[in-house]
Amino acid sequence: MGREILDTRETTVLFASAIGGADLYAKAGDVAAADALGKCMTTLEEATRKSGARVVKRTPDKLMALASTPDTAAEASAAMHHAMVRCPPVAGVRLALGVAFQFGPVIQKDADVFGDTVNLAARLVELAGRGQIITTTETARGLGGLYRPWVRTLYATDVKGRSEKVELVELVWQADPDETATTLTVPTKKLAPTVSVLKLIYRGTKVVRRRARDSVTLGRDESCGLIVHEEQASRLHCTIERKHDKFVLVDHSTNGTYVSIEGSAEILVQREEFPLTTRGFIALGQPKSVTKEIVEFICE
Repeated sequence: MGREILDTRETTVLFASAIGGADLYAKAGDVAAADALGKCMTTLEEATRKSGARVVKRTPDKLMALASTPDTAAEASAAMHHAMVRCPPVAGVRLALGVAFQFGPVIQKDADVFGDTVNLAARLVELAGRGQIITTTETARGLGGLYRPWVRTLYATDVKGRSEKVELVELVWQADPDETATTLTVPTKKLAPTVSVLKLIYRGTKVVRRRARDSVTLGRDESCGLIVHEEQASRLHCTIERKHDKFVLVDHSTNGTYVSIEGSAEILVQREEFPLTTRGFIALGQPKSVTKEIVEFICE
């Protein structure tokens, strides 16, 4: 008999677990509870697929899916929470959801996957409380600029099968537990108010953008809308453009763009997008702490 060949690849493993099922069965009875849970899980499965993730397993109260990137997993996680909020209460019980995901290598056999990444994601979802999305610091580093502002450090904890503590973070997908849920890419007004004007200030020069399709390029080239005299900057380093109700910085450079929003840590944006909010500073090619060529931005 030939040896079985297994494929190894990297992906993001996502688990979602319904919370409140025991209370639902106690108050609504077996038939009504099973029916309500089944409808909720179907709704979650549809929301997951629409977000670009692939459902590989489903039990009466848990769902497992695969996403190509942590960004897709983050979007699918928020979409599932949003879908769960729409599930009506039964016998006075409103089900909630705990979600966790982890990026890493998996072993593929037919349509199923297994391995350490799957085991860790399964254990993480057991730590997720009502309305939470959690992952590890390691996976959070792979999130794109649109998702990083929603990352909140939690704690380090022991996880079965790991010799060292695992550092956990939470993706805050809603402004407040009592507010209506929203996906990560469409933040609530409390997190990202509508922006009507962008102001850039550099070496005494002020550039203002306010119209719906306004954009401005930054870099060393004389053709840029704002020429920045930084040796580490690319000729066309980045573009700031308006998308819907916010201005978004899009990095095109070799060395990346460093953005610090008032009250938050500096973030490296490299070949990706990052939404600008309130006010802060932009440094091209190197951190703000080691260059004098700093662009101030104000979003109003």
